[in-house]
Amino acid sequence: MAFLSVITVAFRNYAGVVKTWQSLAHLEQAGIPFEWIVVDGLSQDGTEEFLENCNGQYNLRYVSEKDKGIYDAMNKGIAMAQGQYAVFLNSGDIFHADAAQFVRQMQQDSNNGKVMYLGDALLDFGDGNKLRRTAKHGWYIYHSLPASHQAIFFPVNGLKQYPYDLKYRVSSDYALTARMYKLGYQFKRIKCLVSEFSMGGVSTSNNIELCQDAKAVQRKILHVPGFWAELSYRLRLRTTGKAKALYNKA
Repeated sequence: MAFLSVITVAFRNYAGVVKTWQSLAHLEQAGIPFEWIVVDGLSQDGTEEFLENCNGQYNLRYVSEKDKGIYDAMNKGIAMAQGQYAVFLNSGDIFHADAAQFVRQMQQDSNNGKVMYLGDALLDFGDGNKLRRTAKHGWYIYHSLPASHQAIFFPVNGLKQYPYDLKYRVSSDYALTARMYKLGYQFKRIKCLVSEFSMGGVSTSNNIELCQDAKAVQRKILHVPGFWAELSYRLRLRTTGKAKALYNKA
C-alpha cells in the first residue's frame, strides 16, 4: 500500500501534466512509496495519450471524463486514493527537491493519524521572482489556510469522510481543511520546502469571491464572531488584491 497519494487535476494543460510528472522523480529516487492519480477533464489535448504511454509508472491510475469543476475532480481523485496521506498537485504544480525529506519525516512521526502536515511552498508570479510561503501555526485557520493547498498533506481517511463541498466555488479547500480541524484533525508543521506552483489560478483571479467564500466558512464552520469574520475579510481582500496585482504585472 502506498504511503502517499499524489492527486493531480488536469484540464487542457498537457505541458503542465508533463511538468508535474517530471517532479515525481524526487519521490521515486528517494524510495518513497506513492501512487499518482490523475483526474483529467476530457482535455483532448494529448493528456490522455501521455498518461496511457506512462504504462502505470509511479503506480499511475487515471480517468479522463467531464466533471463539474476542479473540486468535483478532486473528489474523484479522493475516491480513487489508496494511500495513507494525500497531497494535491494539480497540472503544472511541482514537488520541490526537498519534498522527499518532508515525506520521510511524516513516515517517522509516531503521532500521524489524525494530523494534517503543513510544509512551505514557492509561489511563482511568472516574472522570474518566486516568493516562499512559510507554513503558519494551526490557529491561523481562523483567518485562512495555514499553508498553501499544495503543501498540505491530508489523511486520506479524513478526506473520504469529508470531501470538498461544491457549494464553495473558490474556497472549498479552506472549507474542507477547517471542517477537518473542527472535527479533531490537528496541524503539524514540518520546516521544509515541499512544492512550487504558479499564481493565476481561480483563487488569484477571483479574489473577491474567494474572500466572500472564506467569510462564509468562518461563520458556518469555524463559528468565529461576526466582527472577526469581517476583519479577516478586509485583511484577506487586501492581501489577495496585492497578489492579483503582482500576478497581473508579470
